Amino acid sequence: MQMLLANPKYTVIKPQASITAANAYLFERQLTTVLKENTHSKLLIDLEQVEFLDSAGLMALISSCKLAKNLGAPFSICSMSPSVRIIIELTQLDHIFEILESQPQDIETL
Repeated sequence: MQMLLANPKYTVIKPQASITAANAYLFERQLTTVLKENTHSKLLIDLEQVEFLDSAGLMALISSCKLAKNLGAPFSICSMSPSVRIIIELTQLDHIFEILESQPQDIETL
């Protein structure tokens, strides 16, 4: 996981390659840490560089989204590759996540 931006108002996280059973637990733990340390921050997961997402990766995103909602922290994902978009749509998680086509030029609009 690579954190691109972090300040009191927002955090942008940009994971790399794949989110699978091999690394999903670590990814979820890192997202949980970011959410708990920045409860007033908007969280944006930029999936532009994620090529593949398996069920463990989906569960990491779902758990983090649920935690964010419980903490009252906005949670969004953006810049999904076509292969990740298909997985999100087939599982109907596009109705659960706030999805942005790309990272906003003005991150404050999240």
